Amino acid sequence: MKSKISIITLGVSDFDKSLSFYRDGLGFIPHNYKEGEDFVSFEMEGTWLSLFPKDKLASDANITPAGTGFSGFTLVHNVGSKEEVDKAFIEAINAGAKSVKKPQEVFWGGYSGYFADPDGYLWEVAFNPFTDLT
Repeated sequence: MKSKISIITLGVSDFDKSLSFYRDGLGFIPHNYKEGEDFVSFEMEGTWLSLFPKDKLASDANITPAGTGFSGFTLVHNVGSKEEVDKAFIEAINAGAKSVKKPQEVFWGGYSGYFADPDGYLWEVAFNPFTDLT
């Protein structure tokens, strides 16, 4: 199997709210989305991010949609400086994200902060001074 992630699909509880957060708040551009649909993909650098109602996504996978607590993963957006971390973090908060951990120096030598999207998915905004992941 090729070591590549093509699409990350988030199961969302309020599709319109999540669409507004990512499209209008963070400025992600939908790909071939038509108003009224309940599925959207955003083309990103290296992968795609999709939103789909949580109950329908669970049904498609033949599992129950009742999940609680920490999901065990985070989505990470890397930028080129500490100042860019602060700027992206504020942009997310202004778009309606919940602050989970304000940007700060971190144990591994970088600088990062965490916010949660409308469904609680954790995003880390990070500056890695050792590896350019931008």
